[in-house]
Formats: sequence, structure tokens, C-alpha cells
Amino acid sequence: MSKIWYFGDSNFNSNSYRRYLTLLRLGNSVSLFNPYKHLLPWMVKISWKISYDFFQGYIIKWLYVNLSNLPKPDLIWINSGEIFGKKCLKYLRGFGVPIILYNNDDPTGSRDGLRFSTLLKNIHFYDLCVVMRSVNELEYKSFGAQKVLRVWMSYDELVHSTSVGCQLNLSNISFLGTYRSGENRDQFLLDMICAGLDLEIWGNGWNKSPSYNDSKFNSHYYGPAIGKKYADVIQNSAICLGFLSSTNRDTYTTRSVEIPASGGLLCAERTSEHQLLFEEGKEAVFWSSISECIEVCKYLIQNPKLRETIREAGMKKVRKLGVGNEDVCRQILSIVS
Repeated sequence: MSKIWYFGDSNFNSNSYRRYLTLLRLGNSVSLFNPYKHLLPWMVKISWKISYDFFQGYIIKWLYVNLSNLPKPDLIWINSGEIFGKKCLKYLRGFGVPIILYNNDDPTGSRDGLRFSTLLKNIHFYDLCVVMRSVNELEYKSFGAQKVLRVWMSYDELVHSTSVGCQLNLSNISFLGTYRSGENRDQFLLDMICAGLDLEIWGNGWNKSPSYNDSKFNSHYYGPAIGKKYADVIQNSAICLGFLSSTNRDTYTTRSVEIPASGGLLCAERTSEHQLLFEEGKEAVFWSSISECIEVCKYLIQNPKLRETIREAGMKKVRKLGVGNEDVCRQILSIVS
């Protein structure tokens, strides 16, 4: 058993909090610290434009108050890491234990402005940096990272579990995700609706889409799907769409594994990594254009037995891949133990 200080979002529905719970399930003694709760909302908002460099005095005081009287841990795990600069990391290194950075985003990409600039300038302080994209490995090293481990994005064994039976009678297609300006997701989904498909749109921010003013679009919007609701929507959908963020250089996402783990049929953009994870047409289905996506969805709705065969095969495959939170956390801990 290791004594771990875990720094990350403590929102019950966040992936950060689920990793904290995973470390507990693996038998570790874990203390959770949420630095984001200490920040004022305006600090987070403007950090994308000016970085977190300007708030380091504020953050280091928070570390002193919370850690100065605690017994030394065996390991420090920092999730995301954008708010910790040089002084903070020097202070944490003073405890003389390994420091892990786990970042699910694309800090070396261009989507998030200056959000991760403080992190990148101080990445050499980490003993191990865990990334999700192959493109990040060399880029982290170019910024001075000591050691980089690439892992798969993961599903949670407790949240994304399923007990659903046969789904032959379903005909609905669901997309669960956030509206992002400039990525054309809204027009893609509107085209599917206009093609006569029974589409459900779940997630945050869709009221900001220009398409939201179209009654054909907003009548298919069902609101956020968080926690258990997220898994319930997947389990009660005939097909679940998987979009990628080009500005985040995605070739797969957490939904790529969460959907089959939750008992859904993954219908996602065709990439080499999706094809590496799942056999096309047997464990998941893929597309490269809106017209192909519409064609694939219509065919699967009309062939429920084939759809059910693919869904069940994908559900079995994702559990064989070793991409659950417990699998990934074990892998990371084995590197630093």
C-alpha cells in the first residue's frame, strides 16, 4: 500500500475524481486535494489568455496551508497540472518522493491557448509524465520531460459497467458530448436529423450552437447526461456516435472505450487508433464522412441482429484491452514503485 497525495478535481462526476477512487480501490491510502476550489472563477476563466503564472503566489500559499503539517507521502499524483508553476513544484519536490503528472488533454497542442503554458515551462520537475496521444510523447520530451509514458484513455469499471440485455427493439442514435464552436458537430447532427434518423443529442453548451434556433435541431436536444445518466443513455441507445476534436488532435477519445464498456455500439470516425482498438464491422463501426455515417446508421437500424452482434463483441473486446481505470493506474504505479 502506498500513501499518495492526489491533486485534482474533486467533482464527483469528473474523471479526475474517478481516478482518485480507483487508487483507493487498489488498496492505497490517498489524500485528495482540489486546488481548483481555491481559485476564484475569474482566475480560471482568464488563464487561457494569460496562463497561471500570475497566480503562483496565491497557489503556493494554499500548498503551505494544506501540506506543511502532514506526514510525508510515498508518491505525489498531479492530475492535469496546469496550475502548478516553478515555486509550487520545487516545494513539492522538497518532500523527496516521485511526482507523477497525468494529463488527459493535449497541452502541447494549440486548442487551449495559454492554459498549459505554466505546465510546459516546468515539466522537467515531474519524474513521470503520463500522456494519451502518441504525438505528445516527443513533444513533452522537447519541453524537457524526464520520462514519458503513453497510456490509453480509460473507462471506469464501476461507472461504465452494464447489465443490459438484448437491444433489438431500439432505433435511437445518441450523441453525448459538448458543443464546440468551429468543429461543425451541430451541422453534422442536423444533417442526420434531416436524413430521417431518430437522433438524441446530450451534453453541455448546445444552446450556443447556431443550429439550436432550428426547431428540427433543438427538439432533439435532451440536456446534460452526467454520472449514471451518461451510462443509462448509452445503454438505452441502438447506436452511439463518437466524434473527435481536430483542434485537440484526437484520434480516439474516452468515449471510444466508455461507450462499449457501458454496453453501447460505437459508431465513430475512422482512424488508425480506432481500427487498432476494435475490428471494423465486427466490434464497432466507423465512417469518414457524414454520408457514410448516415448510410451505416440506417443499415444497422434495419439489421438489429447484426447490430446486436457488433455491440456484444465490442463490449467483450473493451474488457480484454486492459483500458479500465484500474488497469491504467496499476501500469502507472508499477513504473514508479
